[in-house]
Amino acid sequence: MQHEGETFGIPMIVRGSLERLTPVLMTALVAAFALLPLILASGEPGKEILHPVALVIFGGLVSSTLLDTLLTPVLFYRWGEQPLNQLLSQQGANHETV
Repeated sequence: MQHEGETFGIPMIVRGSLERLTPVLMTALVAAFALLPLILASGEPGKEILHPVALVIFGGLVSSTLLDTLLTPVLFYRWGEQPLNQLLSQQGANHETV
């Protein structure tokens, strides 16, 4: 906000969420693609232990990606303005003393 002249609000949160979306999706999709052989080979011998582990990791990737994409911006909109303004005022005071 300080460097780009943004004001707190929905447009700023949407912009930040869209900037984070690409790296979050790339990381989650690469990990999910790596788990696909273990998930699809549930009946293969030797995969009795790895298949459930792969399912748990895959479920965690899906849930954490959805929570990060949807819930984080909502929580930031609800409770983030006051801490953000405090941080900006502290940084402004630090720049004035330098």
